[in-house]
Amino acid sequence: MGKYFGTDGVRGVAYEFLNADLAEKIGLAFGSILLRLTDSPRVVIGGDTRESYGMLLNSLTRGLTAMGAEVHVAGTVPTPAIAYLTAKCGFDGGIMISASHNPYEYNGIKILGSGGFKLSDEQENEIEELIENGFPARPSIHTGRIINDGTLLQKYTAYLQGFAPEKKSTVRAVIDCANGSATATAKDVFAFLGENTVFIGDSPNGKNINDGCGSTHLPLLAEKVVKMGADIGIAFDGDADRFLAIDEKGREVDGDAVLAILAESLKEKGRLYKNTVVGTVATNYGFNEFANAGGYNFLATKVGDRYILEQMERGGYSLGGEQSGHTIIREAATTGDGQLTALYILSRMAETGKTLSELAKVFKKYPQHTVNLRVSDEGKRRMASDERIDAIIKDAQARLTGNGRILVRPSGTEPVVRIMVESIDENTAQTLCRDVAEKLKSILDNI
Repeated sequence: MGKYFGTDGVRGVAYEFLNADLAEKIGLAFGSILLRLTDSPRVVIGGDTRESYGMLLNSLTRGLTAMGAEVHVAGTVPTPAIAYLTAKCGFDGGIMISASHNPYEYNGIKILGSGGFKLSDEQENEIEELIENGFPARPSIHTGRIINDGTLLQKYTAYLQGFAPEKKSTVRAVIDCANGSATATAKDVFAFLGENTVFIGDSPNGKNINDGCGSTHLPLLAEKVVKMGADIGIAFDGDADRFLAIDEKGREVDGDAVLAILAESLKEKGRLYKNTVVGTVATNYGFNEFANAGGYNFLATKVGDRYILEQMERGGYSLGGEQSGHTIIREAATTGDGQLTALYILSRMAETGKTLSELAKVFKKYPQHTVNLRVSDEGKRRMASDERIDAIIKDAQARLTGNGRILVRPSGTEPVVRIMVESIDENTAQTLCRDVAEKLKSILDNI
């Protein structure tokens, strides 16, 4: 991670770290890079429902148009919409203004290249150097301009509608839009489900995104599913690139289980390249057992959907994802797309006639406990080199005696260190995780 970019773009508290000045500099830097490709770059921009969207949009477009870019504003859209539009509509770049699953106080800037892929580490480093050291004079003779284009969202929605189940669906669903980007698309995308569909988290006000709703807050959705006797609960995060589910019994079906269901489906259809699935080092160990039993190859990357996609592109693989709900179905998208993933799951339910709980039985999750420990930026930097922290982690792994594992890592998107313990015994996972968290806190609080 650099000074500005984390694992998913530039992210921070709006008006403080991520202020108008920084956003304008990012626009200038990205615009100057695009000028190497064309004299008149075209960029598509959209965002989620946070109140700081307008400030960041104005600042980014000011920087981009100063470099001669033609900026097409798509308005409120999911992150995967920007990826799709960038690739399919001939844009030279795309920008999504969103802090994904974070509270409304945060916002972020995600930058995509011409193919709809996130920028490489090298490209992000170059943007950081330009922000720090200044920008070249604009050589373009073209004057930048801004175009508000409402048809862009319609193009993306129409694309998703093409993935609705071929078999008529009688599924009853509760869909949680997290008061975020999915509020602009979900009612059209899932219209085929008919009147049995109930929407929650669909009244954004600029401050309630992810607030007690969405993929990071599932209890309300689970309650609604059970109360109305629904077949599935569908949860998105603020920018709708994640999807998690609730089965008909009110139980969570996380990203690892979704990955297993889709792996079976794609393999059955001969569309899972080399029978390989890409996950991360945080993928539940139960997925390894699923892969071994089913004859799949499982590859683990660093945590972050960008690293999953990089591995998928290197090997030409079809499917990848992580527990949090980022699922990349490469035959249909260049990034995680929550609504697309939900459509694939609904299609699998329709074609098999199975309930979601029956489909999810293919994956048996190891008991897992996670603690998020708030930490300063300096604490994050010191994590890898502090011998005391290393000793605590090694001792915890030894105490698991080969029946589990521990993973400690700084978050790339939040000011926290994530401590995760898996064990065949749930009590062991909880007790050991809390013990490690207490010991690390005593060290990190004094850094």
